[in-house]
This record gives sequence, structure tokens and C-alpha cells, in this order.
Amino acid sequence: MKFTAAQIAGILEGEVIGNPDAVVFKLAKIEEGTEGSLTFLANPKYVNFIYTTQATITIVNNDFVPENELATTLIKVEDAYQSFSKLLEYYNQVKLMKSGIEQPSVISENVTYGEQLYLGSFSYVGKNVTIGNNVKIYPNCFIGDNVSIGDNCIFFAGVKIYSETEIGNNCNFHSGSVVGSDGFGFAPVNGKYVKIPQVGNVVLEDWVEIGSNCSIDRATMGSTVIKTGTKLDNLVQIAHNVEVGEHTVIAAQTGISGSTKIGGYSQFGGQVGVAGHLTIAPNTSVGGQAGITGNVTEENQKLTGTPATDVRTFLKSVANNRKLGTLMQELESLKRELESFKKP
Repeated sequence: MKFTAAQIAGILEGEVIGNPDAVVFKLAKIEEGTEGSLTFLANPKYVNFIYTTQATITIVNNDFVPENELATTLIKVEDAYQSFSKLLEYYNQVKLMKSGIEQPSVISENVTYGEQLYLGSFSYVGKNVTIGNNVKIYPNCFIGDNVSIGDNCIFFAGVKIYSETEIGNNCNFHSGSVVGSDGFGFAPVNGKYVKIPQVGNVVLEDWVEIGSNCSIDRATMGSTVIKTGTKLDNLVQIAHNVEVGEHTVIAAQTGISGSTKIGGYSQFGGQVGVAGHLTIAPNTSVGGQAGITGNVTEENQKLTGTPATDVRTFLKSVANNRKLGTLMQELESLKRELESFKKP
């Protein structure tokens, strides 16, 4: 896709200083800009690069005044960083603007879908599925029976959505993720583990984003729930009957065990482990590799370590552990001194 400086300025409500017909077709860092690339200058630390960059167009703040001659066309805006982000979003929307039903693909009976559906080749849509407007389902996706999907959702290649899943509006699912697979439920009977049927479902509210290769299990009964605005990184496991509160972010390789309830606006670092049947208060922040083994009852806590504890307490414990060697030597010295007093 190619854009002129005039087109970009129109999108960003900016002013062109230079050639309005300058054309760009790629993005670059300002220090790595080449002919045909678009870049931006927001951080003053990088201002020297604007005089050497070969980028065709550079987005700058309105108050930028060049001290030397420039080879790049400028687009002046109120906030260069925000404008560049806006342009990236626009570019992404254009890139993903697909529609139509490719073949081979399967749409089963009693399926309803809205306007601007894109269904990629080798995808399957089960019975009684409802799909909203502007939904993009890329190749090799599976949508099971009785699934409902809201507007403006994107399913990248290889996503699997099991039956009865309910998905809100503006949700994104990245490749390889599975939603609605069976929860890990088995009962010991006569020395063997017997599977407990998982008859619940998964409910995802609006503006949820699921990274690649995540797994969200259906409930044993009732629903596993991911609330509005929650974002999951890659390789996250959400077990059966978990409830993740609104606008929570969970980093890669984190696992949430069954029936745990996480309050809204919480933050989980990478590789966090959470035991089952716990309640975690809203606005909880958990450091990477922490292990939560008990309820978190107070809001706004910052936790780390295993078992997870207050960050300041944990850091004091780490500092004390580093002193153990010296303390042991001092104890041995005191022990020898005491023993010397016992000698006749």
C-alpha cells in the first residue's frame, strides 16, 4: 500500500512541509529510514537523526524547527507519537479489510452472519452459529456449533472456537488459540481417573484480545468468563470456571487454575502460577514467576515470589538471604568463642 504526504496529513489533520506528493510504502525507525519509508520524531534524544535520515516522510511535532537542511518531507502534528500510533491503527485496518467467502470452506445449516464477513479457505462454521458485522475469520479456523460472535471480531489463522462459546464485540484471537476445550476434570474411581463431562461454556465480553497459542477451558457447569477489555499474552492457560475481571492484563506462560476469581484491573507478569478456588481482589499486581497459593483479600497489592507476598517484604527476605553466609560465619565464630570459655 502506498500513501502520499498529502493523504497522510489528511488522516492526521497535519500540515505538510515539503513535497505533498512524496510517496511512502513502508515504516521505519528514524535512524534506519530509507527512501520510500515513513518515520516519526517524538523523543528529543533522536533529533540529530532527522538531519541524516533517508526516510521520505517524517512526522514531527508542531513546535519542531529545523536547524539544518532536511532531505525528508515533514508532516507537522500536535503530537507526533500519538499521530504515528493513529496511523499504524489506520494502516492495520486497511490491511485487514477483507471480505467474501473463500473456497473451500464450510458454512453449516442455520448460520446467520452480518455484513462484510470474511471467511478464509479451509475454515468451518458449525450449525446454529450467529456472526455479527465486519467479522474476519482467516483460513483454517474452526467455529463450533451454537457459537455466537459479535461485531468487528478477528480470528487469525488456525483459531479453534468450541461449541456454545459466546463472544462479544471487537475481540481478537491470534493464531493457534483454543477457546472452549474441556476443563481438566477427572474423578478417581477404583484406582482409575474417570472423566467428568464438561457441559458449561466460555463467555468473552467486549474488547477482549487473546494472544497466540492460548487455551481457555469451558466450565464444568456454568461459564468460564473473560470480562470486558481483558488482554491475554501468548501461551496463557485459563482453566474451567475461572472468572477474569474487566481490563485485566496477563503476560505469557501464566496459568490460572480452576474456579479462581480475579478482580478487575489486575496485572499478571509472565510465568505466574495461580492455585484453584481462590479469590483475588481487584487492582492486584503480580510480578513474574510468582506463585499465588492463597486468597488476596485487599485491593491494590503488589505481590511477588512463591508463595506470593508483598514486594517490599519479599525484597527484604532476598536481602536477608544474601547475608546468610556472613551470619553463619559470625555464628560459628561466636560458638568457638563460647566454647573457649568452657575450657578449664
